[in-house]
Amino acid sequence: MHVGNAVRERLDALTGSIIGAALEVHRELGPGLLENAYQACLTFELLNRGLSLERQKLLPVVYKEQRVDCGYRLDLVVEGLVIVEIKAIGRLERVHSVQLLSYLRFAKCPIGLLFNFHAGFLTRDGLRRVVNNLPE
Repeated sequence: MHVGNAVRERLDALTGSIIGAALEVHRELGPGLLENAYQACLTFELLNRGLSLERQKLLPVVYKEQRVDCGYRLDLVVEGLVIVEIKAIGRLERVHSVQLLSYLRFAKCPIGLLFNFHAGFLTRDGLRRVVNNLPE
């Protein structure tokens, strides 16, 4: 139980830091740019906060114990624990959260954050938190 609480607290602090960095990017740039601009600026913010990350990490699909390269790439993987997917679209749909959950399962990551930088208010309309078997 204690280990689960420690992991949950670490994930909460980590996602809080990532959300803070995304808010900073959204505040500075506003909506209207392409995803790669937001990804580059968010990468800068996260690295500035001392977080390790991987950009455009390949994500193979495992089908019947066979690794199949389908060309999936994760926008960002922060500290090896949080997948960050970046969108610049009219609005987030359910399919985007479902897709992120699939990425979490295949990457064996516990949590993902989905940001839509075209939202007027990032925390209200442009943020989804998706979990994959968080420890109790």
